Amino acid sequence: MARPAIVIALPTAERAPVTAELRAAGFEAITIGSPDELDALLTERGDIAVAILDGETDFDTSLEYYGLLHDNGRNIPALMVMSPRALNSLFSPASADEFFSRPYTVDSIRWRVEAMCIRSVTIDDGSGPVIQGGSMEMGDWSRRATVIAIFNPKGGVGKTTIATNLAAALQLHMGQKVLLVDADTVTGHVTTSLGLEQVRTVADSWRDQAEGGDLETLTEITSAHPSGMSVVALTSSPMNTEILEPSRIADAITTSRPAYDFIVVDLHPSYSALNRAIFDKADRILVPVTPDVPALRAAVQLRDVAIELNVQDRLALVINRANSGVSVADMEKTVGMPALALIRSGGLLFVRAANEGRTVIEMYPKERVAEDFDALAERLVRTFATEVAPRRLPVARSGGFRNPFGRTKEAARV
Repeated sequence: MARPAIVIALPTAERAPVTAELRAAGFEAITIGSPDELDALLTERGDIAVAILDGETDFDTSLEYYGLLHDNGRNIPALMVMSPRALNSLFSPASADEFFSRPYTVDSIRWRVEAMCIRSVTIDDGSGPVIQGGSMEMGDWSRRATVIAIFNPKGGVGKTTIATNLAAALQLHMGQKVLLVDADTVTGHVTTSLGLEQVRTVADSWRDQAEGGDLETLTEITSAHPSGMSVVALTSSPMNTEILEPSRIADAITTSRPAYDFIVVDLHPSYSALNRAIFDKADRILVPVTPDVPALRAAVQLRDVAIELNVQDRLALVINRANSGVSVADMEKTVGMPALALIRSGGLLFVRAANEGRTVIEMYPKERVAEDFDALAERLVRTFATEVAPRRLPVARSGGFRNPFGRTKEAARV
């Protein structure tokens, strides 16, 4: 079965390796050298899915290319390749549909093209791209899941506990379809805490694919949890992660968006290239903090790093073990982030649930700590979801969550 055609207008040194990589992946890679060539090609063919353009060597020519891709009712996505310095000085961001930073590897640009083909609703049936009007096996392509990253550069703040229970609350009580990703390639234990043993990981799948196996999406690799959510781990061992190229992971998350309402990603406490790639895709980065000095210092550090990464507007605190007597206002002022939710200490409830391979949401839905997660999940749904499925909310207790911070949980800010 033929794959879509990809136009390549890159400098000579980059053109050959990118063309070879795309052709090896089954795409028809077509190189061009001028706007006239592109104009003639678009007049002759209607199966161009993506164009890869250069944003530095001759930016004016790339603007001409972009105009042709969007003239006469066309809407062919353009991927503009440029250095971060050139991107920062770019006069108009409307010169491309997506940007790709130099330096890059040819396989990473290939996976970005794969993602763009899916997002542009290209269906590969041998007759060129067409627009799908009905539903597909992976869901309505117009839906885009909200990506929630759970991260603090300090360990031991309840990152995985928050990720698993938030995902369960979204799935069970908010009627959302959830993918939970264990992206902690060093100390990740999402699958074991949920009782999912000997799961197939992303690293397993990609090694098989490198040896001639089929290409699998994250959806195809996932394991089903009794709560209904889908769970996938990047790896089961920190010793074999070289295949987990960060931009490919980020693109795999992007291409999974049409199949889910929320994608919750549990990250390792570091500023690794993988984490930075996922930050770039996240709609909200939840920062669990406990009311202690090391955790607060780590959150302050994250705030400063986030400014450099231009993701500071996506950060929000989740104050874990909240019944400590420390003022939420003081914590917000110290860290410089809003508090999205307060999660009280669950004591042995989390331990008992993990021993059963379940979440507190499933086993102890009437406990107040479960209500805290429900409140967080409901805020996220109200903030991000465009279509909220019917959901079962727990019966509210009188007086709300009156806690040592001096606020009800309804007062926490989004």
